[in-house]
Amino acid sequence: MPVKNRFAELQDEITAWRRDLHENPEILFETHRTSALVAERLKAFGCDEIVTGIGRTGVVGVIKGKTDTSGKVIGLRADMDALPIHEQTGLDYKSKTDGAMHACGHDGHTAMLLGAAKYLSETRNFDGTVVVIFQPAEEGGGGGREMCEDGMMDRWGIQEVYGMHNWPGRPVGSFAIRPGAFFAATDQFDITFEGKGGHAAKPQETVDTTVMASQAVLALQTIASRNADPIDQVVVSVTSFETSSKAFNVIPQRVHLKGTVRTMSTGMRDLAETRIKDICAGIAATFGGSVDVKYFRGYPVMVNHEAQTEFAAEVAKAVSGGCEEAPLVMGGEDFAFMLEERPGAYILVGNGDSAPVHHPEYNFNDEAIPAGCSWWAEIVERRMPAA
Repeated sequence: MPVKNRFAELQDEITAWRRDLHENPEILFETHRTSALVAERLKAFGCDEIVTGIGRTGVVGVIKGKTDTSGKVIGLRADMDALPIHEQTGLDYKSKTDGAMHACGHDGHTAMLLGAAKYLSETRNFDGTVVVIFQPAEEGGGGGREMCEDGMMDRWGIQEVYGMHNWPGRPVGSFAIRPGAFFAATDQFDITFEGKGGHAAKPQETVDTTVMASQAVLALQTIASRNADPIDQVVVSVTSFETSSKAFNVIPQRVHLKGTVRTMSTGMRDLAETRIKDICAGIAATFGGSVDVKYFRGYPVMVNHEAQTEFAAEVAKAVSGGCEEAPLVMGGEDFAFMLEERPGAYILVGNGDSAPVHHPEYNFNDEAIPAGCSWWAEIVERRMPAA
């Protein structure tokens, strides 16, 4: 396939871009250097339009095909941000920024989409328009939502949008995808139990918040075991338990819990929120205390559209010879916001036998670059074939 051959030729150059990004990670919306480099490269490639500042620090590039009789416009999206993790890879090109690293492979995603943009700008062997989308703040900041709220889809008339993520544990360059709900909705809760503190030797004079909060930690697990339909997915995890007193002989006045909820449907999301509030209110009332529950809705369920998923799988088969059905993923992905605005699909590309994402020893596998770039390019050339 000509596309794959060209990306084999470009692999060293794209790898160099990727490793430079890896050395210089930036978190959330602070992708100033990364965004500037992306814009600079798009300009060098000869993109027809380059706009910065979409979704604060996002970058959009427009590449027009040799013809435009179809009027089609396809968006291709990569994320740019790193994670607040101290890198422990020992690589020659390890992070130069203490406490920040590309532990999820967004450096690879950005480099692969840049490679595809270079190829598409060179060849323009398609009938329509490509919009390459470089997004900040995927890791919890909702950069995808902000780019959409800035009117990106309507401004460039994007009709379909496609995304990709590397996947450790899958063979390098292989693909997997699934239609429908794919990545989970990710919500957070912040719970404060208030009681009456006092001396640990006189529990009868207190309203013990540690007991209340401990009951709540256990009771919240009944949402999955006793409230949810067993075939629907929900994960409720209490991840922080902090008392207002750290002394051995003091019953604390206050206990603060934090945690996360992962769901695969709107109905289950609503149920989880309602039950968390009701369970905590009931426990506080039982023990004579009070509770404040704050529930924050984060990324929605990421839902792949049927027709676009089928097409994306066909392209993956053409590139790598196969495409498996991916499992449900209880992690979140803010490409969900783009898929709420436009039909499209999100695919996984194998990263080989690497450490898992969000691990201090993770590293993107540069051998996946030709497959990833080829998938982007083939999406365009097959969806908008040259007239």
